[in-house]
Order: sequence, then structure tokens, then C-alpha cells
Amino acid sequence: MSGDASSNGLLGIPCVLMRGGTSKGPFFLASDLPAEPAARDRLLLDLMGAGHPLQIDGIGGGNPLSSKVAIVDRASRPDADIDYLFAQVKVEERRVDTSPNCGNMLAAAAPFAIEAGLVAGGHPHTQVRIHNVNTGKIIRATVRTPRGRVTYLGDTRIAGVPGRAAPVELAFLDAAGTLGGSLLPTGVARERIGGVDVSCIDCAIPMVMIPAAALGLRGDEPTTRLNGDVALLQRLEAIRIEAGRRMGIPDAGNRVIPKPVLLAARASAPGLRVRYFMPHLCHGALAITGAIGIATAAVTPGTVARSLAGQVDAPGAIILEHPGGCLDVSLEPAQGGVPWTASVVRTARRLFEGRVFAHRRSDQDAPRLTRAA
Repeated sequence: MSGDASSNGLLGIPCVLMRGGTSKGPFFLASDLPAEPAARDRLLLDLMGAGHPLQIDGIGGGNPLSSKVAIVDRASRPDADIDYLFAQVKVEERRVDTSPNCGNMLAAAAPFAIEAGLVAGGHPHTQVRIHNVNTGKIIRATVRTPRGRVTYLGDTRIAGVPGRAAPVELAFLDAAGTLGGSLLPTGVARERIGGVDVSCIDCAIPMVMIPAAALGLRGDEPTTRLNGDVALLQRLEAIRIEAGRRMGIPDAGNRVIPKPVLLAARASAPGLRVRYFMPHLCHGALAITGAIGIATAAVTPGTVARSLAGQVDAPGAIILEHPGGCLDVSLEPAQGGVPWTASVVRTARRLFEGRVFAHRRSDQDAPRLTRAA
């Protein structure tokens, strides 16, 4: 027993810790958190232990891939089944960024919603239309639900995660234009920034794509080498900030978008070698939102990705080779003015459920929270 709140100074919030793809973090029902964004973010900083490299006084994992939060609610629009808000909680800074989406955490949103009773499970699978509140886009998730119940057991493997699990299929139905509605937010497929040709793409998440060779790289370097190259990281940051300015993100230096991405041709086409930055460290695998945008760029005339990827048939698939292995992205022509629908297969797992505790000073921010019993 944790004791009375008045004596131990803690507040308990219902929480489910889940792995989604190659990320993990706490999942909350929106009704269990403050409705006001500033109060909500203060609470998340407390819960995750932001501001310390180990997040030692919270449940964050001391790494951007495990300092993520998902907030799920009933749908706020008629073409969706649930709302999903993603929050990236900085590890060493006390800051929450809700401008990007996270496709890996997204893989766990539908199973969480079904088990929370927000969506009724069907047999043998359930489709859930997810409204990503961050971007305003709809993603269709297909979850295995034999006899109407979520199963996490299966034979699907994904790079970056040990073992096998049930597949979660994610179809990004209209991923382009998360900022202003345009796949090419600067109006061109290729431009020059910092002495190199780049492509500024806004699809699932804003990115600036850079040929690895233009920076003297092969595109298959280990993350430790890239993360230890201070001159490279500084150059990427300068390109990223200028790309952000051109894309309509004037404060890119204080945000995690756009993401810088290094691309190189792969030995077998169609495919690409990818090194995806988050934005200041190289991802150990590949963000799903990044994969969707890179694959879409690979079928967009004039882009850096298109020139390196080789011919992609329609419908077809492209292989993205990243530090943790390979990721296949399926592409098919869409309708209604949307050029492409991109799909990936992920897995998810429910890790822990219970209550996570906040300091009592958050009481004024979260009047609906359950006091520790």
C-alpha cells in the first residue's frame, strides 16, 4: 500500500506501459489527464522524470525512443474511431513536443483502445481508424482479435525487436502535408542548402533528406560513429534549421522537426540505405513516420530519394535498410487526389498496467487524478 496522498505526497494516474514497434512508453486515457495542455505537459514532465539524463525520478527510459507518451480518447471526428495524441518528452530538457507523430507508438494505440473499451473487438481482426491529433491525419490499423480479444502472440518479426508477435498493419491513408497540406512545402522537389542538394518533404512527418555521399558518407555507418561525429551533427543541425525555416517552421531549433535523414542507394533496388536522426542522434532503427515519408519521396519525381531508390512499381514495395535491419513499405496508388497510400507492418506488446505516481504539487493541474490509496 502506498499510503494516503496527504501523507505521502503522491497522486496515482491509471497507466498502461506498452511497446509499439521499436519504441515504448506510457499510454493514458485523455480523461485521466488534465484537459489544459500546459497543465498536462507539466504533469508528463513530472511522470517521465524529464530534465535528468537517466530520468531517474520518473518512468522515462533515458532515451528518446523510451521517453514517449501516447494519449488516447474517443474520436473527435466522424471518420475516425479514436483520437491519438503523441507527446515526445525530452530527456535532459524539461520540455514536451506534440508537433510530430510517432508511427511506432501508433502501432500500440489500436490494441490499447480495444482493451480500454473504446472500440469493440471483431473476429478474427479489427480495423481501427485512428485520428492522429498531432497531424490531423487518419491511419487505419488492423489488429488481430480472435473471438473479439486482442492477441499479442504471433509469428511476425520486425527489425529492432527480439522475438515474434502478432502483426499490426498500419495504412497511412493521406499522410502528405502535416503542416500546410503540401507534400513539398517549399514548392520544389530538390533545392540546395548548406552546399548540398536536399529534398524537403512533409509526409507523416516533416523531413529534410540529404544524400549521404554529399557529406562524405556511405549511408551504412553505425550509429555510434555518426553520433560521435560532432562536426557532422553540427552540419546536419544547420541544414535542418534552414530547411525548417523554408518549410514554415521558424523555431525548428527548439523543436524535433524537421528530421534530418541521410540516404544512399541500396545494393538491390528498389531500396535505400537510411540513417534517420531524431533530430540530434541517429535512430537505432527507423521511425515509421519517417519510413512512410521516405517511401513516398522515393516515388515523387525530382526528389533526392527518387534518384537513389531505383524504380518502384505501382503497386509495389520498397526496402529501407536501417541500422537495426530492414523495413518494407508497401505503396499503392490512392484515389481522390491523394497520390499514394503507404503501409507497414509493426508489432506491439502490453508490458505493464497500474498507476504511475506524480508529485502532489501537480494537484492543482490535475483535479481529476486519483489520489494514492
